[in-house]
Amino acid sequence: MAVTGIGGLFFRSGDPDARAAWYRDHLGIDAGQVSIWQQDAGMTVFAPFPADSDYFAADQSFMLNLRVSELEELIAKLESEGVAVERRPEWEATEYGSFARIHDPEGLPIELWEPPAE
Repeated sequence: MAVTGIGGLFFRSGDPDARAAWYRDHLGIDAGQVSIWQQDAGMTVFAPFPADSDYFAADQSFMLNLRVSELEELIAKLESEGVAVERRPEWEATEYGSFARIHDPEGLPIELWEPPAE
């Protein structure tokens, strides 16, 4: 008997419908209480961080990391839609892939991760 994957991510929201629409419109995630998002199989990192970590904002108890393809194209799309994208040189072409950060309408940090080519 073993856990086979993450079955859902549930979080509180001041405006669940608007927040779900933001995820659908900007990231293509079929979000909402009655929606089911069929994601591609792949790696998932499940990692508690120290309480004093500065990897993401201290006022957030978690950060969502989304595996993506064609990160540069996604960044261009998001920026054209008015979504602020944070990039840092140390996040580019690392041994783990490339990263960028955005925030959803309620401030949740979202790390966009393009794993390295195999």
